[in-house]
Amino acid sequence: MGPSVTARVRPRREVDWFSLASVIFLLLFAPFIVYYFIMACDQYSCALTGPVVDIATGRARLSDIWAKTPPITREAAQLYAFWVTFQVSSPCPGVGHSRWPPGRGDQAASVFQVLLYTSLPDFCHKFLPGYVGGIQEGAVTPAGIVNKYQINGLQAWLVTHLLWFVTAHLLSWFSPTIIFDNWIPLLWCANILGYAVSTFAMVKGYLFPTSVRDWYVLSIGSSLSKFTGNFFYNYMMGIEFNPRIGEWFDFKLFFNGRPGIVAWTLINLSFAAKQRELHGHVTNAMVLVNVLQAIYVLDFFWNETWYLKTIDICHDHFGWYLGWGDCVWLPYLYTLQGLYLVYHPVELSTPHAVGILLLGLVGYYIFRVANHQKDLFRRTDGRCLIWGRKPKAIECSYTSADGQRHHSKLLVSGFWGVARHFNYFGDLVGSLAYCLACGGGHLLPYFYVIYMAILLTHRCLRDEHRCASKYGRDWERYTAAVPYRLLPGIF
Repeated sequence: MGPSVTARVRPRREVDWFSLASVIFLLLFAPFIVYYFIMACDQYSCALTGPVVDIATGRARLSDIWAKTPPITREAAQLYAFWVTFQVSSPCPGVGHSRWPPGRGDQAASVFQVLLYTSLPDFCHKFLPGYVGGIQEGAVTPAGIVNKYQINGLQAWLVTHLLWFVTAHLLSWFSPTIIFDNWIPLLWCANILGYAVSTFAMVKGYLFPTSVRDWYVLSIGSSLSKFTGNFFYNYMMGIEFNPRIGEWFDFKLFFNGRPGIVAWTLINLSFAAKQRELHGHVTNAMVLVNVLQAIYVLDFFWNETWYLKTIDICHDHFGWYLGWGDCVWLPYLYTLQGLYLVYHPVELSTPHAVGILLLGLVGYYIFRVANHQKDLFRRTDGRCLIWGRKPKAIECSYTSADGQRHHSKLLVSGFWGVARHFNYFGDLVGSLAYCLACGGGHLLPYFYVIYMAILLTHRCLRDEHRCASKYGRDWERYTAAVPYRLLPGIF
């Protein structure tokens, strides 16, 4: 038997005023920030200052702007319900039904729902050399549990995009611009799901957690605890560490990887189709954005097993921060470049386009190789070559929440000898390339690189705080060997 509910819910720490103020600010205003960006494109051709200037000068009132905002529609609700149900079908066995948007092809939809819902257990790893899919193990949780995951994101991405091509282009069941045409109504649907799943996760965490052992350890005995006596903080950061329904449906892996990231490339394709419909052709800037972001998305799914060992899965709880963020923030703000190019088609000169492509590929190379070096080092316990040499490492030890002493190594070779988070630098270089493809006419498409700089800097600090607590003096030895966090000579 596990510990009592009373023992499990005892808060471990209090929230400081700054953290609480930040949490309340995000809960109140993040949805309006997303709305503001999308509304500015819809009503002001992506001019971020346009709404503010109109209201300040009296040319418009908030009620006027709201009156021009498309409401939720039946078509958008059906489309979004189909999309989520279709994506849910991939990781979790069962039986499901959905409606093919906008009302045609129900038999085909049902067939594919059954196939995906009974999971078509991942077959990509059987014929794609180097790809690791199927049943895989995650990291050890604070209570010593090793969860298993059904890795089939690449398969879901391929099936989804194949169906998109066949139904939209070959069968013409709907226009490929359908996502753009319903973009704001879909925003309301995404918000409903984001808040619904976040609320459900919190209730589930208190009343019927998946793992009582993790619940107990993280409630009263671990430095990883996010449990507090504050409702708002708990709602945002999450109660449960690895919430699940059944054996395979894992909330964190599903919402981090789907439906938002699978949708990312479909959204960009819909934007490209709309640009062609409005302007007669697809610009090379739109092609660049589609290609570079598709590389990033495909990299995510190709390395989905590696993702099980990242900060999102290993350390974050599942709350509003991930639930709403993955449903709304990611698909709506990570795709601003494509949306901007619908309203402002940019045709780059050949040298400019080639330069941006190379910049994006260099950023991706740094990001991927840095992550590969760490993964290779971990898998081989250092018995490998990095940049043609035997890797160097700092020997360290730590005590886990169950009191066990463990030994580990911190890599100081390759890109990990250049900076402690040089993979994040590669991510930022790639992010900058997406934005530069949009030219310099507006600030809006540059939101992504600004946001990523803040996010990844914050991740650096979070990760280092956790590692300093975990490794103690061994971490000091590591930071002395690799003095810079993100960018050598600067930070």
